[in-house]
Amino acid sequence: MYIGVDLGTSAVKLLLVDAGGQILKTVSKEYPLESPQPGWSQQNPEDWRKAVLEGIPELLCGFDRSQVAGIGCGGQMHGLVTLDKSGRVIRPAILWNDGRTAKQVEYLNNEVGREKLSRLTANIAFAGFTAPKLLWMRENEPENFARIAKVMLPKDYINYILTGVHCCDYSDASGMLLLDVEHRCWSEEMLSICGVRKDQMPALFESYEIVGTLLPDVAKALGLPETVRVAAGAGDNAAAAVGTGVVGKGGCNISLGTSGTIFISSDTFGVDPHNALHAFAHADGGWHLMGCMLSAASCNKWLCEDILGTSDYAAEQADVLPEKLGENHVYFLPYLMGERSPINDTNARGTFTGITMDTTRADLVQAVLEGVAFAIRDSFEVAKKLGISIPSAKICGGGSKSALWREIFANVLGIPLELLKTEQGPGYGGAMLAMVGCGEYASVQAAADALVKVASTESPSPALTQKYEARYQRFKQIYPACRELFAALAQ
Repeated sequence: MYIGVDLGTSAVKLLLVDAGGQILKTVSKEYPLESPQPGWSQQNPEDWRKAVLEGIPELLCGFDRSQVAGIGCGGQMHGLVTLDKSGRVIRPAILWNDGRTAKQVEYLNNEVGREKLSRLTANIAFAGFTAPKLLWMRENEPENFARIAKVMLPKDYINYILTGVHCCDYSDASGMLLLDVEHRCWSEEMLSICGVRKDQMPALFESYEIVGTLLPDVAKALGLPETVRVAAGAGDNAAAAVGTGVVGKGGCNISLGTSGTIFISSDTFGVDPHNALHAFAHADGGWHLMGCMLSAASCNKWLCEDILGTSDYAAEQADVLPEKLGENHVYFLPYLMGERSPINDTNARGTFTGITMDTTRADLVQAVLEGVAFAIRDSFEVAKKLGISIPSAKICGGGSKSALWREIFANVLGIPLELLKTEQGPGYGGAMLAMVGCGEYASVQAAADALVKVASTESPSPALTQKYEARYQRFKQIYPACRELFAALAQ
């Protein structure tokens, strides 16, 4: 058996999976999110450690623990975890959706320069990336910065707790703006720019490689053999792509979680010349392009729970009638946390546009679902302009469970969307990576071919696709019209 760990923003989800890919049990443990100032987002890594170490024994209750062979983790990307020389966490981890680094992003992109960043790392600076966080810490918390012995990412902290090894995989490291993605090594020039040394960085591994085995005291606490192997794992999007079979050349996955992503796998290295899409290493040993929006399913959660006062999402969507699709007069910009791909604007904000006296509650719900789909299409269009053919895509994440949202997405993008029989996101991909590392499968591709099966396909309707094409062209005009206003409001 194999344990998959999905270290998310609101909770860790643990999966127990057998060698045939059957999920035997799942356990979820929530933890808090801190926002000490508007736009800030951080967590205490101790909460992650506690959740994982308490969750694994619960996961294994009723099973023969001696049969566990490996553990693999997929985790939230970009978060800055810093340890002192004693291995203690220095400060709360600054997360992927934290917006405090606008000044540092501007310095990197405009003074160091986008062209240089792209040459060194295949990417430009975004507020969520790790390098700007290091610069922020150096400027605002110099005493803490001076104590740094190791720089890590969130899931790597879990691997460190389990094995005592400071490690990182290439897919997750790609989102730090510190990795030479093409050559799969740390960029010493970028490390110098950020004021850190190579010895402060973790050792690098392919996602499916084994980094170590359980520490004796950890094995005892979990009731597991010390021989249990721990794979390097992957950033959540790369792990989710493995779990949905998006590996090798030309695969595509759309993930509707707290954030939203469009993930395109490749067996060759390539960079979007405008850096609107991220160019990262993939967990299968290849590469991928990825567009990431900061608020996706979280937009629907915000509207329903915080504004409408309900958690019954299905009931809200039931009032969005079929004849209203493609006809809504309300538009929504889903930039509740600023935005990353493709506009890279920390000042961007959410807006409803087109509200009138006859606007209904259902119109607002529909506008949010459509706005997220339109924003994903923005990145989809960038990929198409690069000459990439995307005839179909997988769809996963909590938002994909909505049949209405799948229908909207299929028609906004104009391609069939495949829903999988087993869709457990990064945790399932993490378990698959552990299987490869333990020799259960010869490669990530072999594991995907054996374990990933399509349950159903959502096909677009030509008439509805045409309606959404016209609506998307209008949607594209809203952000440019608001961009200067957003910047002025942020001052």
